[in-house]
Amino acid sequence: MDDPSKLDPTTPATSRPPRIPPRWFVRTAWVVHRGLYRATRGRRGLWAARPERWGAMQLTTTGRRTGRERAVIVAYFEDGPNLVTLAMNGWAEPEPAWWLNLLADPEARVMLPTGPREVRAHAATGVERERLWAAWRTFGDDVDGLAARRTRETAVVVLEPR
Repeated sequence: MDDPSKLDPTTPATSRPPRIPPRWFVRTAWVVHRGLYRATRGRRGLWAARPERWGAMQLTTTGRRTGRERAVIVAYFEDGPNLVTLAMNGWAEPEPAWWLNLLADPEARVMLPTGPREVRAHAATGVERERLWAAWRTFGDDVDGLAARRTRETAVVVLEPR
């Protein structure tokens, strides 16, 4: 992928992509987060999105190879009745398994702090993607810098109520 500083003339040539913790640390954090959620029977580990901060929800998909339910905790924000998340894998190169599962079967279930919801997923494109990506920028995370670390575009996933 091209150097982001060459693509955007407002980016200083000396800027570097944001630092990402080692993969082992990211994976350990995921395991601990899921463990906390399970150990507290869902009382801890999820939080509601607010206008100034994203929330955390549990997303349950159907495994594309096994057909079994697979649950992950992902960040989200609300866009009207829809929930929006990013198909990132700790900003690592491969697509997250949950996104590949949704591509195979877009029907899913989410658990929010306010309760469960049945959803249908699609990738935002065009103007919708630009608008939602801009919304992610407002939360203070350097999503542009983090996404520049990947060779593929990070999908913006819209979960519509069923």
